[in-house]
Amino acid sequence: MVVPVIMAGGAGSRLWPLSRQLNPKQFLALTDDHLTMLQQTVSRLNGLNADAPVVICNEEHRFLAAEQLRLAGEEGARIILEPMGRNTAPAIALAALQAVAVGEDGMLLVLAADHLIGDATAFRDTVSQALPLAEAGKLVTFGIVPEKAETGYGYIQKGKLLDNGGFVVERFVEKPDQATAQGYFESGDYLWNSGMFLFKASRYLEELERFRPDILEACRASLESSSQDLHFTRLNHEAFADCPAESVDYAVMENTSSAAVVPMDAGWSDIGSWSVLWEVSSKDDWGNAVAGDVIQQISSGCLVRADHRLVATVGVEDLVIVETKDAVLVAHKDRVQDVKKVVSQIEADGRHEHLNHREVYRPWGVYDSIDNGHRYQVKRITVKSGAKLSVQMHHHRAEHWIVVSGTARVTNGEKTYLVTENQSTYIPVGQVHALENPGMVDLELIEVQSGSYLGEDDIVRFEDKYGRA
Repeated sequence: MVVPVIMAGGAGSRLWPLSRQLNPKQFLALTDDHLTMLQQTVSRLNGLNADAPVVICNEEHRFLAAEQLRLAGEEGARIILEPMGRNTAPAIALAALQAVAVGEDGMLLVLAADHLIGDATAFRDTVSQALPLAEAGKLVTFGIVPEKAETGYGYIQKGKLLDNGGFVVERFVEKPDQATAQGYFESGDYLWNSGMFLFKASRYLEELERFRPDILEACRASLESSSQDLHFTRLNHEAFADCPAESVDYAVMENTSSAAVVPMDAGWSDIGSWSVLWEVSSKDDWGNAVAGDVIQQISSGCLVRADHRLVATVGVEDLVIVETKDAVLVAHKDRVQDVKKVVSQIEADGRHEHLNHREVYRPWGVYDSIDNGHRYQVKRITVKSGAKLSVQMHHHRAEHWIVVSGTARVTNGEKTYLVTENQSTYIPVGQVHALENPGMVDLELIEVQSGSYLGEDDIVRFEDKYGRA
């Protein structure tokens, strides 16, 4: 049985302002009108003899991951929560240890949640082709058949031909300069390093113990002292913090004598920048990739994405223009690798636009900060049917709630009562309160906060059905 292991960590800062620290690119619909990158990764497994996936993500993304998996029909997925990122070698070790612990020494198919695969059938066929090699004890990686001399990817040099169309891995090489990449491409001996793998859980653990026992020991300790919470496996924070951060390539694949590579030609891309997204997107006759409400006049070679308002371009070339509710990016396609510098500057300036969008998703629904000023903030809040915000209080702010649609059950101190459409209620500073949607339709309300401090960290929780601190 194939056990898909989907690594869904990372911040995707080069795709700012769409990708944010608390809502990164793997949870966004970048190349599909409806499915996020994570959901696309899950959907292309249909047709493989695969078990429910194991998803490894950051603890702060747990509800995003769980909800997207539910919508994708994968409510049986297991989610391992990392308290902090430690790269791919520990992440895979956690999945392998968990599989062996429950008596499932299956084939781990390790995938990234943010890759694009244009030909899902070719992907599945290549995975099936690699199974006999993995069953024979090989640690298989999938090398992408290159389409051009690319300096943005690492490469794998093919060695001796093996059965089933695989090759011994001669060596892994870092991202090359243009001349070296051209030589690799023309030789036909090199493949792009995709970061996708297939191997038995026990074989990976054997090789990790051989080359990096410190990583294995820390992962084992964090998993043995973990706790179960709903769909989530919560690792022991202190034990996992002691784990070295290392990629699977450096920790295992470059050291083992059992590495094999199987070529894959399935329209792969890692969607690592806005220019890559432009390359894989559909374009008009002028070479423009457009999404949203966009008007273009005498413009060519551009990627323009308008999420919330009209964007118009006149007489521009080779630009990336991305509009969100709280930020606009304008960059030349040749300089999009420097977008991460903008993110670093935002963080250094003490701003918040690198963290989240104006719309913030929570396990109970979503809120949109529609206006703010000195001592006040206005939010539009949507609470899903049956959902409840935590029982909480605030030291520095009072709140007015006006119900726009649906029915709210409000706990306000010692009182509990219903508030319906066009009605309102008031929560004083320091009052213990809660908000719940007892109805069958979404609850929509406007919240007006007023006070000396309006930060999200002014929340003291007394009870929470979602396990938040």
